[in-house]
Amino acid sequence: MIVQRVVLNSRPGKNGNPVAENFRVEEVNLPDNINEGQVQVRTLYLSVDPYMRCRMNEDTGSDYISPWQLSQVVDGGGIGIIEESKHTNFTKGDFVTSFYWPWQTKFILDGNALEKVDPQLVDGHLSYFLGAIGMPGLTSLIGIQEKGHITAESNQTMAVSGAAGTCGSLAGQIGHLMGCSRVVGICGTPEKCLLLTSELGFGAAINYKEGSVAEQLRELCPSGVDVYFDNVGGDISDTVISQMNQNSHIILCGQISQYNKDVPYPPPLPSAVEAIRKERNITRERFLVLTFKDKFASGILQLSQWFKEGKLKIKETMINGLENMRAAFQSMMTGGNIGKQIVCISEETSLLSL
Repeated sequence: MIVQRVVLNSRPGKNGNPVAENFRVEEVNLPDNINEGQVQVRTLYLSVDPYMRCRMNEDTGSDYISPWQLSQVVDGGGIGIIEESKHTNFTKGDFVTSFYWPWQTKFILDGNALEKVDPQLVDGHLSYFLGAIGMPGLTSLIGIQEKGHITAESNQTMAVSGAAGTCGSLAGQIGHLMGCSRVVGICGTPEKCLLLTSELGFGAAINYKEGSVAEQLRELCPSGVDVYFDNVGGDISDTVISQMNQNSHIILCGQISQYNKDVPYPPPLPSAVEAIRKERNITRERFLVLTFKDKFASGILQLSQWFKEGKLKIKETMINGLENMRAAFQSMMTGGNIGKQIVCISEETSLLSL
């Protein structure tokens, strides 16, 4: 059987911007038979995420994610359906996921690498397992729980950068659900600002491309910022930190503005901003959701419950076709997505009635 896959064609360099030519679509043969313990899977949805930019380098700068190899199939978060199984835990028709899903239309692998998912948790929207009811949702929820120090009815203000992206759009809603009295989002277009305030429950939104972020933040957060969910780093974060209160907290989720630069993670703050952070005792600790695996099961149930109750609104930007993985990746890296960037490889019609 002939299948399509995406491989890493070249590296952009640690200080370079990714381009379409860094990836290559090619055809390969899939064996006709599977061995004991293996499954054959058809890919339904693939995820593209900011952390993948680090995997394009020879050295990811991290001990928990490995670099993609040249001329080898690229991988990341994925959802699919079992078409054939010789593994005791899976049967034909099961829906499965993996954090290391090959960018390939169909593939054969050891079933132990997959995890079964329950479509009922997402009301049949399987792609949500790659976003709000998956690792990004857990990152937002556990990050706020562990590093945000939110106390209900204590009149705290939260700021969120990259607020219309996957984690940002969820973090603002979760912060509000957990007790923040005011949530202000920072994003890059009027359309995104309107979405945050009209649909996602943000109290206000700032377009960082229009006017002074510092002035707008001062006006919208007159009592300062108590919790900052940081997705971007760079100048925007320096501005927010300068307006944070004594004993406040930064949730260091991502630094997408720095991913095309050869800097350590988390990137050091400018000396003047670091002086403010120390003087005001602002916490800024590296956060890695994978160290909280014992909280994943309860976290998924909480996120699913909020979604089913209508308290957590989920946004996606969907592109169709494996051949468009390159375009989806570039769009995500430049803020072209609202909510989670997903690529639909094939659809599963059996869930349409859920």
